Amino acid sequence: MLWNWYTIDACFLARSWHITSRGMFAGSCIGVILLVMLLEFFRRLAKEYDRFLSQGYKREQATRTPLVTARGSENDNCPKNVTDIHFRPTALQQMTRALLHTIQFTIAYFVMLLAMYYNGYIIICIFIGAYAGSFIFSWETISLEYVLAHTPLFHSRSLHCVSLTSV
Repeated sequence: MLWNWYTIDACFLARSWHITSRGMFAGSCIGVILLVMLLEFFRRLAKEYDRFLSQGYKREQATRTPLVTARGSENDNCPKNVTDIHFRPTALQQMTRALLHTIQFTIAYFVMLLAMYYNGYIIICIFIGAYAGSFIFSWETISLEYVLAHTPLFHSRSLHCVSLTSV
């Protein structure tokens, strides 16, 4: 296949997707943009579902697990560190996670097949859809704890003692 800028008489994925007019090509471009945005939506949905499961697990554990004090816990069942806590989803939860992953994989595969036609307009529409989808569906809060922990400037001992609620 060669790079091309065909608008009319282009054919994508199946015989039924044969472009016969400018309007049909414009509709195809809009459809490709929306398809890539849908991919970004499902990426966000999977992330939110994982967050939902995590929050549910935290609420459940808060009712069962004793609190850790500043001096530590005398109970051996209490985790010593937040990173010691692990969560394994139930079979139904994992099936839902796998379904969301499969939907993402399928959409991404079709986007890749569209890109393999090497049509410049379609590839530009893929980029536009990725940008718009990321702009809309990746717009979320950023954890300052993560930024502070992973920025060399903030690794001094004095800054670790500052409470993030006072910042």
